[in-house]
Amino acid sequence: MESPAAPTPHADQTVDARRLLCPMPILRAETALRALPPGATLALLATDPGIQHDLPAWCQINGHALLELRQQGREWVGWVVKGG
Repeated sequence: MESPAAPTPHADQTVDARRLLCPMPILRAETALRALPPGATLALLATDPGIQHDLPAWCQINGHALLELRQQGREWVGWVVKGG
């Protein structure tokens, strides 16, 4: 029996960084988060598998919360809540 799919977190903004290599997905996320208020959620779409290590580390260093990082086929989707 399959478990139900986890609900998709709400995103205030989505950044499409697919087909970009490190460090571009993180740089695109950083630029987008600057324009958002604290507590806003950013969804980051990426195909670079390095995102699974880069995004959690970047969030921790910069005081953001990583809600989830989900692999969907060859793509990754990460939801980041901007810290205060």
